[in-house]
Amino acid sequence: MEHPAAVFLIPALAVVLDRLLGDPVNWPHPVRLIGKGLDLFETAVRRTGVNLRLAGWGAVLLFAWAAWFVVAELTSIRYLGPLLAVYFAYAGLALGCLLKDARRVAELLDSGDLNGARTALSMLVSRETAGLDAPDIRRTLAETVSENLNDGFTAPLFYLALLGPGGLWAYKAVSTMDSMWGYRTDRYIDLGQGAARTDDVLAWIPARLTAFFLFIVGKRLGLKAATARGRYREDARKMESPNAGYPMAAAAWLLEGRMGGPTVYFGKVKDKPMLGPEGTWWDGVKLHKLFRLAGKTGTLAACVLIPVLGLIRLLFA
Repeated sequence: MEHPAAVFLIPALAVVLDRLLGDPVNWPHPVRLIGKGLDLFETAVRRTGVNLRLAGWGAVLLFAWAAWFVVAELTSIRYLGPLLAVYFAYAGLALGCLLKDARRVAELLDSGDLNGARTALSMLVSRETAGLDAPDIRRTLAETVSENLNDGFTAPLFYLALLGPGGLWAYKAVSTMDSMWGYRTDRYIDLGQGAARTDDVLAWIPARLTAFFLFIVGKRLGLKAATARGRYREDARKMESPNAGYPMAAAAWLLEGRMGGPTVYFGKVKDKPMLGPEGTWWDGVKLHKLFRLAGKTGTLAACVLIPVLGLIRLLFA
């Protein structure tokens, strides 16, 4: 049985390690293993000709259960288990890596290295970056940082604090599947339906908590939190995703930087809804304010979610 102190200590250590280490280059990572498993699964189901929609829903159940089971078994090993629990908890959070990589793109852009910024940005996003100019790169960077503040940190932390490392990795399996298959293209519209719908449900509460935390931190930083709170919901609901728009619209209004517009995915232009005040844009100063806002919001989320959800977990254990 897990020690009660570990319910709070493991997530706290994970947050600290995430901010200090990020995702070290060339280290093995569970997400990569899940991704390889999903590739093999996709190849198999396409060769056998099974119903792709049913296969996709089956993959959600299979990979979420497998991730939870494997992590739960490994973290229950005597003596070694606690160390593995810390590792799996830390590996499931991605705010440190997100901010490090985002700052790298911004620094390349500030130094005038447009091609370098495009290349570095391509490692962060699924959209095509080769034709982006400097304003588009800044706008794209703002969008991915604000969206992934939830997807890469608040949501996994939510499930880590509430359900432990096994619950975190069940969520990460679904999230990884959604990032690989959750596109409304001819190739993935059926196979990815299960992952997309499940991810929408699992990220619903964390996305709204992320916006809430952004407003609290934004007010402390002197940003226009009152105006943002009154305007962001209308913009957030424009998005196809029921969740992505909440942290994005919150950040757009807090920092007065417009998001959305024509975006190229897989060779096709998608006109994304416009978020934030009209006539505003992203510059280097606003981006660095966003990075600071995201970092402090992550800290606040950890300070709230770890004790509150940890207590709930202990009560129902």
